[in-house]
Amino acid sequence: MRRMSIALSAAVALSAALSAVPAQAGESTSDLGNCTATACHFDVPPGTYDVKVLLGGEADSSTAITGETRRALLPETAVAAGERVARSFTVNVRTPEGEPTGAAGTAGLDLTLGGSAPALADIRVTPARHARQIFLVGDSTVCDQPGDPYYGWGQRLPQYLRKGLSVANYADSGESTVTYLGNPQLWATVQPQIRRGDLVLIQLAHNDKTTDEATYRANLEALVAGVRERGGEPVLVTPIVRRWFSSDGTLNNGTALLVNGLGVDHPAVARSVAAAEGVPLIDLTAKTKALVESLGVEGSKSLYLYNEKRDNTHTSVRGATAYAGLVRDELLAQGLVPEGLVRVG
Repeated sequence: MRRMSIALSAAVALSAALSAVPAQAGESTSDLGNCTATACHFDVPPGTYDVKVLLGGEADSSTAITGETRRALLPETAVAAGERVARSFTVNVRTPEGEPTGAAGTAGLDLTLGGSAPALADIRVTPARHARQIFLVGDSTVCDQPGDPYYGWGQRLPQYLRKGLSVANYADSGESTVTYLGNPQLWATVQPQIRRGDLVLIQLAHNDKTTDEATYRANLEALVAGVRERGGEPVLVTPIVRRWFSSDGTLNNGTALLVNGLGVDHPAVARSVAAAEGVPLIDLTAKTKALVESLGVEGSKSLYLYNEKRDNTHTSVRGATAYAGLVRDELLAQGLVPEGLVRVG
């Protein structure tokens, strides 16, 4: 805390000429009066905002930034004593700020300073004028989980993106293709917001346990068509695997690989729809299967909440971060986002 206090004191000296007023829409802010040693709050209405931070202090520092409902917005960044490093990102602000059917949360933009030795020298928040949005349509393995130890991969994805590209995570716990299309808080809320050029990543399968193949296929097709109606680009994402091993050390073909009780192979249907509709596909089932099997029965436990909850479906912060990285890699490899808007390494 002493190190953080020193950093904040130095920052105040750097920005002494700045007025300490809450941020308003259409206004540029540059004052640490909106921040404490561990957090910042900006009184802005729902929308998309560019955030520019200046990191560093008198001592060596290492700062990470999360926002809203525990979204990772900036990976931990080390700065040597006496130096300053500028970083920028774009963040989506809305109500509810996390899961669409969850609690409303706090109005405005909330940022939390973390890392081993956080030091914030300056911050500026402005409305984003030309940001491209990545909408996420999914379930609890994707969503902004409200509390530890749960994390969705969509919650960890924003840290890999730079200014000009933001994540609007509308994934929601417990949703299937049937319920996502039927709930007015979900698809009927997302679709009107899609603008030309936006990406919409669709990963729904974990809760389609009683959905027959024809219905599942038709629902994916409806989501694809709905995105295209708005000028957006749909991307089908096969579901992350469950951590259920067979005796031979591979993941089984049923529970782990998302084949439901009716025998519907959800990843196979998603691949088929993507091919038939000419839609980009991120085969997250195949990629997470390869990672989990490479780590083995014991090594893969830390990707999931096995140790904390005996849960082989939901991911830990480590797992969500790794899986978000796989999505990031595919967005780049398929040319779905420009290289200059993505953080690697």
